[in-house]
Amino acid sequence: MNEASDKKDIQTAEHQPPAGARTSLSWTSADGRVEQVEAASEWIVIRKREKPAAEIFHTYYRLADVPEPRPVTFVFNGGPGAASAYLHIGGLGPQRVQFEAQGHVPPPPVRLTNNPESWIAFTDLVFVDPVGTGFSRIVEQEPKPADKEKPEPGKGVDEKEFFGLNRDLESLGEFIERFLSKHKLWNAPVFIAGESYGGFRTAKLARRLQEKHGIGLTAAIAISPALEWTLLNESDYDVPRYVDTFCVMALAAAFHKRSRVFSGDEPIAVQRRGIETFATHELAHAFLVGMAHDPVELRRVFARAADFLGLPEDLVTRAHGRVSFWRFARELLRSEQRVLGFYDATITGIDPFPDREAQEGPDPTFAGIERMFASGINHVLRSVIGIESERRYELLSMDVNRAWKNDEERHALEGPAGAMDDLRFAMSMNPDMKVLIAHGYYDMVTPYFSSERLVEQMKLLPEQREKLHIRHFSGGHMFYTWDDSRKAFRDWVKGFYG
Repeated sequence: MNEASDKKDIQTAEHQPPAGARTSLSWTSADGRVEQVEAASEWIVIRKREKPAAEIFHTYYRLADVPEPRPVTFVFNGGPGAASAYLHIGGLGPQRVQFEAQGHVPPPPVRLTNNPESWIAFTDLVFVDPVGTGFSRIVEQEPKPADKEKPEPGKGVDEKEFFGLNRDLESLGEFIERFLSKHKLWNAPVFIAGESYGGFRTAKLARRLQEKHGIGLTAAIAISPALEWTLLNESDYDVPRYVDTFCVMALAAAFHKRSRVFSGDEPIAVQRRGIETFATHELAHAFLVGMAHDPVELRRVFARAADFLGLPEDLVTRAHGRVSFWRFARELLRSEQRVLGFYDATITGIDPFPDREAQEGPDPTFAGIERMFASGINHVLRSVIGIESERRYELLSMDVNRAWKNDEERHALEGPAGAMDDLRFAMSMNPDMKVLIAHGYYDMVTPYFSSERLVEQMKLLPEQREKLHIRHFSGGHMFYTWDDSRKAFRDWVKGFYG
């Protein structure tokens, strides 16, 4: 062993992460087979200048007594600031929290059940909690020696340095590389899957893993992704964002039988065709032309938009057609004192302050979700797998979210960050890499139509386009909480893995 390796081993020995835990679980597949699943929850230490900087917590599931290498899929959620618990016990792992029909939250206590739709049937799974989420933390540094003017290399790690676009990707890339080395899986087919901001990570990592770490991906899966940050902006001068959200809102109006265009009983494909045609032609043209449009025609377009949305014509006209999703969520069922969920517009909740101008009540899609997933993941990790730690499991850290920054060092005039160019780059680097983008139809925060548009603007060759798939399912941001959608998603993804 050479001197450099000796030094690295010494540095590794300087810090030991908390003790992990392992167990064996019985899992029943969709076709009734009973399999033994090995589960391990552990930390991997990542470094800064070869000094321990942070401990990334993860849970690794693999089928017992199955010849390797099977595909291995690295899974993360978004936020930023979210742990991987949502995908872990919501849809992909061998156990899941039990929702009521169509993603509705049941009363407490939380109930965990076998998940026959788990992806463990066709891939090993690694659920990853980025720094500051779950049980992942920075490594506490020793105080600077009094007789030194400068801190030692690698010292002084600030947790917030990980709360940035690039540093986050660097740490996840390093984690994946170290995991493959630790478990001797460099010859396994590697997949990555992320939800929401995790879908943004997925597109970015598709390039970075190949370019910086030498990891050739078999496929990248983006679930309810936000792929271009500029499309999250709502302003009077924006067009795409309002077109994208209009499509979701119009579908939601039909679902709640408030649309004056559809009865709500038509197949969703029929509804989509009418909504998307109107949104991309008449409505988009009205947004682009603005007040230069013929006044009579403008009023007709806004009246038609109001019919699609099930809202009063004067409300849509006053907004010049630009109805924000939060306004729509408040107004559609105002007469019933109910509001829609931002992340799943099919779910409604009571408006506690119906007389106030702004919506100050809870988002129905989040009410109860936190307690379900917090209780569920703590039970799985502490009671089932056996982790013993006094650390709090950070399910969704708003401290991380508020501290997040774009550290790409872009000029202010370059605009918000995006991931589509990275995805195109990755697909050119690796023409065999497959891509799947999946959405729920009723998610108003990351609309399905945004990804539909972006994909058609990628300028892909036909053979590249054949590798990229878009699929949508009933439900919202977490469409996998709907039983039928989770089953349909699993069935489609199983074929995608081949």
